Amino acid sequence: MAAQYGVSQITSKNALVGLVEEGLLVRFQGKGTFVRMPEGEPATASDDVRSTIALILPTMKTKVDQRLLDGIERHCSEAGYELLVRITRESQEEEAKAVERFRERGVDGFIIFPVENESYNDAILRLSLDRVPLVLIDRFLREIKTYSVSSANLEGTCAAVTDLIGRGHRSIVYLSPEITNSVTDERAKGFEQALVDSGLPIDKQLWCMLSLESIAKQRAYDEILRFLEGKPEATAVFAVNSELARYAYTALRSLRKRVPADVELVAFDAYELDGVSVLSQREDEMSRMTVELLTEQLQGIFQPRRLMVPVDYRKV
Repeated sequence: MAAQYGVSQITSKNALVGLVEEGLLVRFQGKGTFVRMPEGEPATASDDVRSTIALILPTMKTKVDQRLLDGIERHCSEAGYELLVRITRESQEEEAKAVERFRERGVDGFIIFPVENESYNDAILRLSLDRVPLVLIDRFLREIKTYSVSSANLEGTCAAVTDLIGRGHRSIVYLSPEITNSVTDERAKGFEQALVDSGLPIDKQLWCMLSLESIAKQRAYDEILRFLEGKPEATAVFAVNSELARYAYTALRSLRKRVPADVELVAFDAYELDGVSVLSQREDEMSRMTVELLTEQLQGIFQPRRLMVPVDYRKV
């Protein structure tokens, strides 16, 4: 149609979407788009045609992953969408394949939690540039206009670290993967902002930054143990995720440090660790907003923006 009428594929797709909404066309999943049968004539498939949404996630290892999947599935169901899910197991190559396969299948929209890597996938960038209905969750693209929903990482980190400083902590270890995406970048900036606002120096000697390779190859615990062993002056540790928090918790116990009596540990999403102060993300609210933004695009509106959801701080 795009070639026949000399328009872009986006224009032809939007025209089809409009005809579907007017009831003149009908979509059957896996088959295509057809002229709707007049009233009273038999149809070859159910008229209860639902938009199909592709959800691409990197893992199912953490409670955050699981809660996001649960929330997105529930809100998609309530909106009348069919949800297709692909787990990429933290492979950027598999992420790209998933995007292309779903595009070939003709899904109506995408929700993507991008793989943690040094750069975003070209397949995701193409979705955004082609204006395919897309919402990124837990990440955002700085240079590209797209829809995204994420936690208020900078503000949450800053508030938690400011609280630690207010209670007398001066030697605070910052524990994070290397900065490769918007989440790790914002949490690092929140940590720095808390120190600057409190009139304290930013001492990078207290920063334990782990390579993605070290984490993937199960070397993170040993590196964290050695780092903490060399920082006996540290009275608090801030971990940017639950995985690193678990390693830090075990390492501190190995060093005969009590948490929180000897060293306070604060972390994002470390719900299962006793004695740890937790920054909790509001996964259900993030899921609801994500589906709402996708619905907006499916209705033909394109006003890309980033929505940030506050985090909750639970002190021990």
